[in-house]
Amino acid sequence: MPLFSRDAKSSSEERTATPELWSKCPHCHEVIYIKALDENLKVCPKCRYHHKLTAMERIASLVDPDTFVEYDAHLASTDPLSIGSKYLEKLASDEKKTGLKEAVVIGRAKIGGIPVVLGVMDFNFRGGSMGSVVGEKVTRALERALELSLPCIMVTASGGARMQEGTLSLMQMAKTSAAVAKLQEAGLMYICVLTDPTTAGVAASFASLGDVILAEPGALIGFTGQRVIAETIRQKLPPGFQQSEFLLKHGMLDDVVDRRSLQPLLVKLLQFSIPGGV
Repeated sequence: MPLFSRDAKSSSEERTATPELWSKCPHCHEVIYIKALDENLKVCPKCRYHHKLTAMERIASLVDPDTFVEYDAHLASTDPLSIGSKYLEKLASDEKKTGLKEAVVIGRAKIGGIPVVLGVMDFNFRGGSMGSVVGEKVTRALERALELSLPCIMVTASGGARMQEGTLSLMQMAKTSAAVAKLQEAGLMYICVLTDPTTAGVAASFASLGDVILAEPGALIGFTGQRVIAETIRQKLPPGFQQSEFLLKHGMLDDVVDRRSLQPLLVKLLQFSIPGGV
């Protein structure tokens, strides 16, 4: 049986004329049987390219079956700066497309039998951008972990702060970072898993503050675009700049982990959060 439902398809996949059966890898252009791709956690069997996962697909790949209980699913963005109907229309469109009310899903679950609080971002909703509601939900997840004395795991995928909410979105960087600090002051474990892409305000706040920071292969991670950086420092950037492997080499990550090996690694790490554990 395939692990994932085909109800929510990754926007990064290029579909062939028979979309219910085949998908084309955007990296090596291999045509892949969708069932085989799903069974491989959407990792290309030829080039190991990691196709994007929806939040619910990601959760299914990590947690013990039937243990995920979602928090705050009702929270949804409004139009705090009165941008107008176009912003609300885009929010409604993304809700219809993804089945989510915002770009992050949070809740409690077990991974390898160990209770955790988990947050997973979905790039398909407004590019995973962090507005007031995303920041609030991430903060609530961290606060819930503190309240329950549980480790917290955040899986990120984001283009950064949501420009339609202006300063209200930028302030979420400080808000989420403060919540991380409180969790760590209490001695509770915080693990970040960075997926493609994790950039801008999210990368510069809660995504980079983990006790352990992991990333998927080939993930784009950074604060701003390469062209802007190159023009600012007036230097040619090195090959692979802002990819997860480059960041690992330069000490910004603890490891780059194939998606298929992530869940067992998380179990090993979470054992350190158990009194008297490994």
